This record gives sequence, C-alpha cells and structure tokens, in this order.
Amino acid sequence: MCRAAVFQLDATYRAVGASPPPELGNIRSAPREETRRDPWEELPFGSPAGVWRSLARLRPAGVHRNRMWRSPLRGPWLTSVLGAVLLVTLPLVTITGLLSYIAYGPRFGQAFPREVGWLRLPAFDWPTSPAWLYVLNQGTHVILGLVLIPVVLAKLWSVVPKLFEWPPARSPAKVLERLALLLLVGGVLFEIVTGVLNIQYDYVFGFSFYTAHYYGAWVFIAGFVVHVALKIPRMLAALRSRSPCSVLRTTRAETRPEPLDSTGLVAAEPAAPTMSRRGALGLVGAGSLLLGVLSIGQVVGGPARRAALLLPRGRSYGSGPNDFQVNRTAEAARIDPADTGESWRLVLRSRNGATRFSRRELLGMPQHTATLPIACVEGWATTQRWSGVRLRELAVLVGVPDPTWARVSSIETVGAFRAATLQSNQVLDPDALLALRVNDVDLAMDHGYPARVIVPALPGVHNTKWVRDIEFGSD
Repeated sequence: MCRAAVFQLDATYRAVGASPPPELGNIRSAPREETRRDPWEELPFGSPAGVWRSLARLRPAGVHRNRMWRSPLRGPWLTSVLGAVLLVTLPLVTITGLLSYIAYGPRFGQAFPREVGWLRLPAFDWPTSPAWLYVLNQGTHVILGLVLIPVVLAKLWSVVPKLFEWPPARSPAKVLERLALLLLVGGVLFEIVTGVLNIQYDYVFGFSFYTAHYYGAWVFIAGFVVHVALKIPRMLAALRSRSPCSVLRTTRAETRPEPLDSTGLVAAEPAAPTMSRRGALGLVGAGSLLLGVLSIGQVVGGPARRAALLLPRGRSYGSGPNDFQVNRTAEAARIDPADTGESWRLVLRSRNGATRFSRRELLGMPQHTATLPIACVEGWATTQRWSGVRLRELAVLVGVPDPTWARVSSIETVGAFRAATLQSNQVLDPDALLALRVNDVDLAMDHGYPARVIVPALPGVHNTKWVRDIEFGSD
C-alpha cells in the first residue's frame, strides 16, 4: 500500500472519531522502501557509459529471454563441451579448404578468386604423391563440414539466450566481443549454407561460389580467432567444473541446472528437464553420425557409395567400363562431335614450334597405365585405371625435356575450366598422362574422348577433358 493512501485512511478514521487500526500505524511508521534503480541510470548522459544507459532505455519490443529460454541443460559446461569440439575440428575444415585453394594453382591465375590482395596464401608446388592426397584433403573438408552441422546448431542453441541481452554491450570490450561473435556466427552459417548448396546443386548461385566461399572463410577466421582468445579461459574453467563421467551417468530425473552465474546462459527460472545432458550430447552425436554415413560413400566408394544419399553433383554416370561419375557432360560443355572425329589432332607447342598428332599416332606411342583417382571440389571421388602417353614424353617430342609448366587447353569453348596450367612436378610425374583409354576401353565422349589429362592428386576440373593442345614451357 502506498504511503499517500495510508495517510488518507488515517485521516478518514480520525474524522469519524474512530481509532485507526494498528496496521496503519505500522505501515505509516515503516521506513520508506528505496526504489531499486539500474546503476546505468545514475550515469550522466554525456559520459561514455551514458551511451550504454541510453541503449538500456531503448529496449526493443520482443520476447524476453527469461520467459522463453528455460531449458535446465543450458549453461557454461554444455556450451564449453560443444565449443571444445568445434575448437578442434573447425580449424581442420578451414585448413583443408585453404589447401584446396592452393591446389588449384593461384600463382597461375586459375584459383578463384584470382586477385585476393593481402589475403594471398603462400604459394608452393602442390604434391603429386600420394596420388590420393586431394581426395583426402577435399573429402575431409566436405564430409567433416557436413558432420559438424549438428554440433554448430547445438552450440548456437546453447547460447541463444545471449542473443536477447539488452543492451547488446555495456563497454567497448563487450562491443569487440559482440563484433567477433557476429563475424563467427555469420561466417560459419554462410559457409555451411553455401557449401551444402554447392555440393547438392549445379551452380544455383547468382554469384561466384568460389569467390564468396573464400572471402567468407576469412570472415569466419577473423571472428573465430578473436572469439577463442576472449573465451578460452572461461571455457577451460567451465570444463573443469564438472566431471564428464558424472554427467554421462546422470539420468534425466537427476538432471539439475547449473548454478546461476554472470554468463547469462543459465535460465533464471528453469523448466523441468525433458532429457539429460548425456541425452543431448547423444542426440547431437547421432545426427553427426547420420550425416557422415549419408555422405562418406561418395569419397570411399565401393558398397558405401549406395548409402551416400546426400549425393554431390557427380550424379551422371557413363556406361560399361566408363560407368563412373561425369561432372560435366559433353552436351553441357557444347562439344561438337565433328571436332572429336577423324579430323581431330593434338597440337603440341613450345618455343621451338608446334607439332600435330592424330589419335592413331598417339596410340602408337609407348602406352603407360596407372590407377588414379579423380576428386572434385564438391567432395566426390572415383578411382579408375587409365592408359595413355606420359606428359613428360610429349614434352620431349617438342624439345622441352625439363618443362617448368604446361598449359593444357580444351575443345570446350564455355566454362571457367576449359584450360589449366600444370606445374613442373605435375608434368614430370611418371603417372601424369594424356589418357586415351580407361579400364581397357576408349574414353567415352562424356569422359573426354578423344583425349584427356589425368594427373595424380590434381583437382578434378584441372584434369582437362577433350584436349585440343598442350604448350610446354621451361621459363
């Protein structure tokens, strides 16, 4: 009861000659209760902290987190466990992605984006041994990226109450933390969404996927580094706060919320648990395992390929001995069959001039056979038995016994990968071939007839199909 109402009732009792009840006297004599005020309200408007005070007054309309985010599972420990998993695995996804960029040969201007300014990576010769190096690199990048989707979503779920804090920050340090979080969350979600779409569909973007994915990776890296630097002490402390074994033994009925603390992750009014923490971790792990099972067959091949329901873009297949993935068909590349018939000639070029060979002449040269994989940037891979002429022997034919590079061009006239530059070790590798046959039969048109390049550990699109000419250089 407010003090004004107390004095009014007291005056009424006295006006009619009655004694006021003792309760009114107690209320009237009670000390005035001080109104609790936000300390930010005491700050002068012109002070730096006054900015945060003004923000506190401008809380937007919306859902208050305490009324919505009441799961008793949320807290520093669960968030830190998920964060620790991502701390180990996300750098691996990032590093393999950057290595894939290097494998494309950015110094030859054939990696996208071509001009990256101060984001340029150190250049080195991409190895040709082991032959499955690019399969391992790109398979790890794509499959691990898919497997981590449930972990990323669970981590975001665990910290979602923080998104509704107001004001968003109360100091410059908190502003930095929020900006890093924005880069981290925005970057990882952008990379996941564009990456998943790219391995499922053929060029659905209105922009260059490769360029956007590359710059998106650097946005994520910046946010990740700052966020880890700010949060790792708290994460380590949270991980030490509970024994993983005791958490895994705790049932749903025994599950209790973590103590309230300054992180804002623990619900002030937690609801009853619907699952235990071990159940939540098991659910996330099962989701990751399912995505792995539905994806890994496209990399390892064999019977596991039938389980790869999350099919990448390698959906087209040849027939007979050519029954393996076709990433880009002859029709899609607008290959005119007349250009691949009897009149086709391979042109070998160097500073010494040019020499032409028919397919019959190439088949009459010493043939070499190698079992080599092709791996695509979208994650699929296939291993086949290829036969043809070694590239280094073709270089000798035009007077370049020690080439430092080779430029391979295709009959194809459309598309970003109708030509590729090979570095010295890729030309000189004994298994680097101008392939004429596969699995003991002629190449199918969709697989590059009349001739294609096949080089160990080279990204699939640089194993140029429908080869028209090869220029060898030694400078």
